[in-house]
Amino acid sequence: MAPGPAGRTPVFERRTTDGGGGGTGGGSAERIVALTFDADMTADQGPRAASGERFDNPELVDLLRRLKVPSTVFMTGRWAEEYPAQAKAIGADPLFEVANHSYSHHAFSSPCYGLPVVAKNAMTRDVERAFTAFRKAGVRNVVPYFRFPGGCYDDTALRALAPANVTAVQWDVVSGDAFATDADAVAEQVLDGVRPGSLVVMHCTRSAAPATEAAVRRIVPELRERGYRFVKVSELMEDSA
Repeated sequence: MAPGPAGRTPVFERRTTDGGGGGTGGGSAERIVALTFDADMTADQGPRAASGERFDNPELVDLLRRLKVPSTVFMTGRWAEEYPAQAKAIGADPLFEVANHSYSHHAFSSPCYGLPVVAKNAMTRDVERAFTAFRKAGVRNVVPYFRFPGGCYDDTALRALAPANVTAVQWDVVSGDAFATDADAVAEQVLDGVRPGSLVVMHCTRSAAPATEAAVRRIVPELRERGYRFVKVSELMEDSA
């Protein structure tokens, strides 16, 4: 996407699907949806990982492969450092694309779910550090998209991140999978919220989102029965202006 007004980082939330003057041709009403998965790990969670807490979810990734669901994974740099083989495998699979979810998973505005806050003059550096972690892990299929930790941002953050040349990607459907244990409740929230052009936020972290894999097992076939096609964020952005 082009830079936002006054040099702010542009923000994308969903594809325009109304039948008005925007978009091109009949694609504006196409039943497409993007499932996105945040691979969260904060900079200070190394000891928890060392003690056995799992911030990855390889079973979920394998499920997406078996179901052939194109997806965008918003990965923190710290996650790529902790699980370099998995990060490389995800990035090497043409089914997926890898986007930036910061290095530290600290907040870019406050308050934000109790997360520590990145200083304004360190925001671009934090994003660049994540891209560096991806390169060191050998991650390919990296796209210039960024998701704010917690989805929290303000005008200051948008201005501070402009030099990073990324597009901020939000969502219009909250899955509610974070810390959820009821997979059916997560699935129903997604199925109730999805519209043509929707962008769904989910998580790829077993310890913080233990019900996601089971929810996806229900979400994918039901949306396909409704005529939906799954796409990556990069495809969702096409003709969205």
